[in-house]
Amino acid sequence: MTLTSDAAAATSHRKDAGTGGPGYLGELASRAMQGDTAARDALLADVRVMVHRYCRARLGRLPGAEHVADDVAQEVCLATLHALPRYRDEGRPFEAFVFGIAGHKIADAQRSAIRAPVPTDALPDEPDTRPGPEDQAVSSSEAALVRTLLDQLPAAQRELLILRVAVGLSADQTGRVLGMTSGAVRVAQHRALSRLRVLATQVAT
Repeated sequence: MTLTSDAAAATSHRKDAGTGGPGYLGELASRAMQGDTAARDALLADVRVMVHRYCRARLGRLPGAEHVADDVAQEVCLATLHALPRYRDEGRPFEAFVFGIAGHKIADAQRSAIRAPVPTDALPDEPDTRPGPEDQAVSSSEAALVRTLLDQLPAAQRELLILRVAVGLSADQTGRVLGMTSGAVRVAQHRALSRLRVLATQVAT
């Protein structure tokens, strides 16, 4: 099964996924479980954007990371759809339910990457207008440095920054996922960024 453009179109009126406010995804999930196909498509479209960013941040070190992130995000969407009938609102936000599924899929991908061949693009029919080797090398080097610095943070701080910066969740959304208040998220984020600045200075000297 492949997610179609219909699902993406279902949320085109919003600038980004997850902007519907507290409980928005949970409401969509509830309606989808009752057979509302429009709610199902909107839910999957939001989940796809949110999870793809999360996968890219978590899987950036793997060979062919962009391909792997695409595949894992697709698997998470399908797994979320499959698990939807079993979802029960027990006080935790639907985002936490989705990220729980994503965590398992990401772990599977990391294990499989050890044995899997590196995917390659097919030869293009049109001229390649993407950044050249030098630009890609600089970008790759900067991304690798960021991942190296993130790896030195405690797991809780690293996860919080991924949700806030890479996924783009608000402080309130991040707090709902992690079981924190939005104020605590902002404080933890400030501390994590301060620690990153210290680590970056140490690397530069």
